Amino acid sequence: MPTINDIAARLGVSKSTVSKALNNANDVSESLKKRIIETAVEIGYTKNRIRKDSTKKLCIIIENMDYENPTGFGYEIVIGFKQLAVPAGWEVDVVPMTEKFQKTISYDMFMLENKYQGAFILGFSLIDPWMEDLKSSNTPTVLYDNYIPENPKVAYVGVNNDEGFNIAIAYLKSLGHKTIGYLGGSLESHITISRYNAYIHAMENNGFCVDKDLIGCSYFISECTQKYLPVLLKKRATAILCSHDSLANAAMIHCAELKYNVPEDISIIGFDDAPFSAYTMPGLTTIRQDRNALGRCGYYALSSLFNKTSISSLLLRAEFIERGSTGRAKSIPENID
Repeated sequence: MPTINDIAARLGVSKSTVSKALNNANDVSESLKKRIIETAVEIGYTKNRIRKDSTKKLCIIIENMDYENPTGFGYEIVIGFKQLAVPAGWEVDVVPMTEKFQKTISYDMFMLENKYQGAFILGFSLIDPWMEDLKSSNTPTVLYDNYIPENPKVAYVGVNNDEGFNIAIAYLKSLGHKTIGYLGGSLESHITISRYNAYIHAMENNGFCVDKDLIGCSYFISECTQKYLPVLLKKRATAILCSHDSLANAAMIHCAELKYNVPEDISIIGFDDAPFSAYTMPGLTTIRQDRNALGRCGYYALSSLFNKTSISSLLLRAEFIERGSTGRAKSIPENID
């Protein structure tokens, strides 16, 4: 296994300099420290002592996602990943993460200090500090619903959003809907951008013109429903696609407050098939993400990276779940008061 000597020899620096850099000492420049860490990761050095029984360690890094409760979106993803990783001899830590912590240490340094050989990252936005680190990281890493271009050490897993939205739009078209709106999160993450584009592509693929007045995006669910939903209703939308189920449920509740009946007056479709989606009133039609399968895909992709097979994207098929929140298109009332 690689040692500090190997790192020092490759870079032409002393062992003590390498040791200081790996321990984040202040008397080594940031540029040299970065080169040493990158080289350490590249040649497979870890801080584990050289023993045949050294523990193989992976981590699941999670931000902005509930994973501890069985009803949480991340719960089954974590289970699926562990179901494959643990029998393969890996110790798996689940690491809650914040943007503030990411600013205190580089991604590769964090992984090296904690003896993690690879990671599965959930819940990051495009503005997370480590997203910049991942562009040049040498640590095998898999991102859920995030994409880093041109780095062969980083892969992306998720559901085929284009396929999902195309199925949903085609379904609404078969029910006679012609004016179909979209509500989504602010365009600050790969997934919100991807689903926004998937809606536009699906509309065009099914022969509809895209009306930007029928699109509302906001970081806050309450703002999205209160500001943009009335606009869509005034534009006489007969159906609305939402970028995730929580937003779709909020839209149904606000429709009821505005005296619109779902699905008689307006059909609503979500995305994810979150655990609560079958129990909304009415039950939410949605596009399912098999969360356990996503976790297993995370491990498949990470295993491939370890075996020097550079996976770019690994996408699950979208599955359409029809429930009570959708119906045939009908004329809606003129007034929303």
